[in-house]
Amino acid sequence: MSAPSIKVQETPLVLYVLRRADDALILGHRLSEWCGHAPMLEEDMALANIALDLLGQARELYAYAAKVEGKGNDEDKFAYLRDVRQYRNLLLAEQPNGDFARTMVRQFFYSAFADLYWRATMKSADATLAAIAAKSEKESAYHLRHSSEWIVRLGDGTEESHARTQAAIDEFWAFTGEMFAVDDSERGLIEAGVAFDPAGLKQQWLKTVTSVIAEATLILPKNDWMQQGGRAGRHSEHLGHLLSELQSLQRSFPGATW
Repeated sequence: MSAPSIKVQETPLVLYVLRRADDALILGHRLSEWCGHAPMLEEDMALANIALDLLGQARELYAYAAKVEGKGNDEDKFAYLRDVRQYRNLLLAEQPNGDFARTMVRQFFYSAFADLYWRATMKSADATLAAIAAKSEKESAYHLRHSSEWIVRLGDGTEESHARTQAAIDEFWAFTGEMFAVDDSERGLIEAGVAFDPAGLKQQWLKTVTSVIAEATLILPKNDWMQQGGRAGRHSEHLGHLLSELQSLQRSFPGATW
C-alpha cells in the first residue's frame, strides 16, 4: 500500500516559499540525472555540486514552509508526499535534460533569474527568507558563471554545438516569462515587503541574457508568447514521470529510514 498524499494549508507565505523550494528541488533532480553521464569527469562533478546546492536550498525552504504552516509537515513530506498538482515549480525546471546544450540553456535561463532573485530577497522583511537568500545568492552566482561560460563555449564552438544550443534557446524561451509573473497570493507579500515584484528584475535579466547570447554568436527569439501554469499546479507531462522516480521509495515503503 502506497503512502497517502499530504494536505497542505497554502497560506500566501507557505505557497510563496513552496514555489521557490519546488523550483530548486525539481531542477536539482534534473541535474542529478547527469551523474555518471556528463561529457567529462569535471563536468560530472560540477553538475552534481550544483544539484546539491539546489537541494540544500530546497531543504531550507521546505523546513521554513513547514514551520510557517505548523501542521506537522516537514521537508521530506513536502518533497515525497505531495501529488503532482500540489507542486508549484516553474515549467522550465521540469523540462527534460535532452542533450548537454539543452541542460546548459535551461540552467542559464534559470540561474540568470535566480541570482537576481536571491540578491533582491536578501532585503526581505522576513528575516528567515533574507538569511536563506544570503546563502543561496553565493551559490547562484557560481551557477550563473558556470552556465554562461558553457553557453559561450557551445554557441561559438562547432557548427553542431552552435545548432544544438540555438535549438535549445528557441525551445525554452517560451518558459522564461513565468519567472516574472505574479498572482494575487503574492501581491500582499510584495506590499508587506516580504516578497518583491519579479517584474522589476526582467530588464536586468534580459540584459545579462542578451549579453551572453550575443557573445556566443546566438540569437534570442522574437516571440513574446509565454507558457504559464507551473505556479498554479498545471504542469507538463514530464513532471509526473520525474515524481514517480523521485517519490518511489517513500511511496512504496512509507516512513522507511536507512
